Amino acid sequence: MNAPPPFDLLMLGHLAKDRNVVDGVAKTESGGGVYFGSIAAQRLGARVAVVTRLHADDFARLDELAQEGIQVFATSAPETSGIENTYTSRDMERRVCKPLGFAGAFSLTDLPTVSARLYAIVPIIAGEVDLAMLHALAARGPVALDIQGFVRVRVGDALIFRPWQHIAEGLARVTCLKVDRAEAEALTGESDLARAAQRLSAYGPREIVLTENAGVTVYVEGKIYTAPFTPRALVGRTGRGDTCFASYLAKRLDASPAEACRWAGAVTTLKLETPGPWRGAIADAQAIVTGGR
Repeated sequence: MNAPPPFDLLMLGHLAKDRNVVDGVAKTESGGGVYFGSIAAQRLGARVAVVTRLHADDFARLDELAQEGIQVFATSAPETSGIENTYTSRDMERRVCKPLGFAGAFSLTDLPTVSARLYAIVPIIAGEVDLAMLHALAARGPVALDIQGFVRVRVGDALIFRPWQHIAEGLARVTCLKVDRAEAEALTGESDLARAAQRLSAYGPREIVLTENAGVTVYVEGKIYTAPFTPRALVGRTGRGDTCFASYLAKRLDASPAEACRWAGAVTTLKLETPGPWRGAIADAQAIVTGGR
């Protein structure tokens, strides 16, 4: 009998050193999908590994993941990726993003020789992951992908949206795709999330996870599932989408799309109430899932 893979999720992307500016006060904090997402997924019971790149001087930032029980495979890079996020509205829905650094593209030699039930590509800036890397992971097993890291492009001192040139070839190898409302509209021309999801699924992904400020929408085989975000505060806005996607993936390993969607909504609700990654108790999320809060 074959042994099960040692990991449930293997997440690949840059761990960032971000500068977040809220009400004129700046703080340097860790960020990125592998940071917010891996901790949330691990807290939900998934066995998580992270593949990342950053400057050796910032390797201490990885200790936070190791303390959560996450296996980290890190490659030293000339600099650490980072984004300056300046929030310009009281509800923290609007922000101005400026690139601070870039740790460079992943190479195939950065991939450890370990297996997982699902491979999640969660880059923060275009250029981290190329088609060769995507194909290599798809050859190992099912791939989930956050399109943010393919359409958010560095141009001088700005980060701008630019359509992914290889979207058809890339998404043909993806099982689960994550987009936010702005990305979905820009890529499809559709403001209706169901229609946008349907158009994106035509490229190949069987499941589409769409996030917006009100909640999460999941599209699977023509069916729509939704879950609201109902936070009592919005002090944990940074990392919302990363947390939602990883929570969905962690639960989806063994649950239906509808149940995974509800859990993603619940965990993201709790994450929005506290700065940093979600480190809460499963029972707290369960209370929201079952309507007990």
